[in-house]
Amino acid sequence: MNIAIVDYGAGNVRSVQFALERLGYRSALVDAPDGLQAADRIIFPGVGAAGAARQALMTSGLWEVIPTLQQPLLAICLGMQLLAEASAENNTPGLGIVPGRVAGFQAPLRVPHMGWNRLVCQNDPLLEGLPSESYAYFVHSYFLPPVPLTIASTKYGTAFTAALRKNNFWACQFHPEKSGAVGAQILKNFLERCE
Repeated sequence: MNIAIVDYGAGNVRSVQFALERLGYRSALVDAPDGLQAADRIIFPGVGAAGAARQALMTSGLWEVIPTLQQPLLAICLGMQLLAEASAENNTPGLGIVPGRVAGFQAPLRVPHMGWNRLVCQNDPLLEGLPSESYAYFVHSYFLPPVPLTIASTKYGTAFTAALRKNNFWACQFHPEKSGAVGAQILKNFLERCE
């Protein structure tokens, strides 16, 4: 299986790559459109600021290509936020793949939200086989409110989307590569069950 990890200077790509290796899968870091188009599975991680990430994706030509992809794609953290229509972070336009606008956590909540939260899951191949009490690891200051595409939710002051799906696009606000056995199951499901 040809697994591509989108490498645009705004993702913790090595930790994702190591998590896949622990599952017995090899992956390649890809920073050009043709590398994504040739992949069987794509993982789109992200850490940092939405505006800088958008600029890096536009410079590399990846911004225009991502919405056209037909193969399964898993976006993580900032990657998920970039799938939305826009972000409140510096009023950054998104890819517009999923409806909704990313919002920021407000005082008195501590920012960033960092730690383990319980997932309230719906039925989806990405979430198959998870324990009824599943916790995932979050590190973020912005969030997508629940939308019709939400397949898992959690709460930090307010309810928000923990995972979503639109057609061949799946996304997690949390970091599956840092979420222990639950995260490993999610990555395994993405590679083996999500079509």
